[in-house]
Amino acid sequence: MERKYGLIGFPLSHSFSKGFFAEKFAKEHIVNTQYENYPIESVDQFHQLWQQEPQLEGMNITIPHKKAVIPFLDHASTVVSAINACNCIRKYNGKLYGYNTDVIGFEKSLQPFLQPHHQKALILGTGGAAAAVAWVLQKLGISFKYVSRSSNGEEVISYEALNNTILHEHHLIINTSPVGMYPHVNEAPALNYEALTDKHHLYDLIYNPAETLFLTKGKERGASIQNGLEMLHLQAEASWEIWNSAIPFVQ
Repeated sequence: MERKYGLIGFPLSHSFSKGFFAEKFAKEHIVNTQYENYPIESVDQFHQLWQQEPQLEGMNITIPHKKAVIPFLDHASTVVSAINACNCIRKYNGKLYGYNTDVIGFEKSLQPFLQPHHQKALILGTGGAAAAVAWVLQKLGISFKYVSRSSNGEEVISYEALNNTILHEHHLIINTSPVGMYPHVNEAPALNYEALTDKHHLYDLIYNPAETLFLTKGKERGASIQNGLEMLHLQAEASWEIWNSAIPFVQ
């Protein structure tokens, strides 16, 4: 019997997942297994999709449905409940189990770059991806501030308030916003890049282009840099592990 997995979101024209799993299935000789894109505009179509596709065993979820699918779950992991974002679902004995593999991908990809002086971080953006990043930083004991267009108390500061003192104190800067993503490759978050040093590590969750202007400007100041491609690979592998574990994975 054929096993089926898929990705829901809208739009899905630039989906990473389908190509990744097609390559994985071919390389690892995984047979009778398919991974399809399901571009559903409204989460109202979610329940219907599972009925139409009874062979579906697992699903990845991307923008704009990561929050909207949560009420459909029979079981949400601790992480999903905490950050209110689900990007992986497993169907097991007719029940839907929800997970967030972004946190797994981010943590595993970040750790090799961490140095003892990476004690404080700036998270650029305040969306769902920012919540996953914040969860990991909290777990690792790294304090952080969000940076957004407008401030909101001490935890969220505005780009205007992002002075050199703050940049000198925060050696880890993670861009979770879409600024600099293809085709807007000439844009970068509004930081004073001159204040960066070789103690800084810049992580951009964007992977297209492979080196955003944000990363280029950091590299010019001697900072270490990384993009979001490895995180994507790791979160996809974590999804596969969840779907194929003997019993529902605990997260």
